[in-house]
Amino acid sequence: MGRAYAGVLGYLAAALTLIRGALAHGGVESTLLAAIAALAIFAVVGFVLGSIAESTVDQAVRQRLEAQLNATDTT
Repeated sequence: MGRAYAGVLGYLAAALTLIRGALAHGGVESTLLAAIAALAIFAVVGFVLGSIAESTVDQAVRQRLEAQLNATDTT
């Protein structure tokens, strides 16, 4: 899940930065540099958030499954 979030957020940030640069008539070099920086930063943020989300979901499912198994064992 972390890699998926990294890809989505990274490319979205790069695309928005490129659009902003085009609309503002920014220079090609500065716009590309900003887009690459945004891609890298938001890819890292997306990876961290996706990894946290994945572990949270895994832990919740594991706890629910253990509770159901324990309830089945006691009956």
